[in-house]
Amino acid sequence: MASDPSPVWLITGCSTGFGRELARAVLARGYRAVVTARDKARVADIVRGAEDRGLALDLDVTSTRQIAGAMEAIKDRFGHIDVLVNNAGYGYQSSVEEGVDSEIRAQFDTNVFGLFALTRAVLPGMRERRKGHIISITSVAGFVGFPSSGYYAASKHAVEGWADSLAAETESLGIKVTCIEPGPFRTDWAGRSLVQTQSRIADYAETAGARMRSVADVSGKQAGDPARAAEAMIRITEMPNPPRHLVLGAWGFDAVTTKLRTALAEIEAARETALAADYPQS
Repeated sequence: MASDPSPVWLITGCSTGFGRELARAVLARGYRAVVTARDKARVADIVRGAEDRGLALDLDVTSTRQIAGAMEAIKDRFGHIDVLVNNAGYGYQSSVEEGVDSEIRAQFDTNVFGLFALTRAVLPGMRERRKGHIISITSVAGFVGFPSSGYYAASKHAVEGWADSLAAETESLGIKVTCIEPGPFRTDWAGRSLVQTQSRIADYAETAGARMRSVADVSGKQAGDPARAAEAMIRITEMPNPPRHLVLGAWGFDAVTTKLRTALAEIEAARETALAADYPQS
């Protein structure tokens, strides 16, 4: 364990999509990986043939007991974690008005509070070693709110703001922080894992309702390649100064940069109104 210089990755949500492709790519690179899912039987094939470098674990990020158990298993096997990838999460679609409280809270438990809890568990080891990289998979929705994705976007906005604070706190400790913001990719996000509350209000038929229908239509046809996304994620961990944000895919890149330019223009246009809110200077 002590003689192996290869980095140790902990990746959540590896049963499908980004997590699965990333875990496979990390192991193929010769790195060590803790590959997790709520049912480790669904990821056992990823570590098969690489048992000396791979460890499959049950991990539901909403379970503090499982988080604690995973930390112990990783300590026993590898001793530490170099890269944490907070990938576990899923989409929930509804109009804002028709959102179901139990569905909203369940999504935040996984996408937000589970992510927070796991990161808190990993931070002490990284802080002690003065080394680490925390990567969180958010979304273009972390910057742009789309019809029917209000609560999903809110969960991703939350992680983006939290990551800004985390980066400010840990930069001097040698811990790097990156948010990955994918656009449309051929994962299960728009398919099996997507939860929807169908809009029944006619006033939302051409906004939230239309987008829910269109998401189903494009599932499996998205331009984004999860395997290429995995390679991009590995690449930034090998940089001395990785980006704080990495938007993946042309569609997502255009959507985010357009939104940020528009927001900056709006803020600057209201400059006089903004500055007038201060006490008058003496």
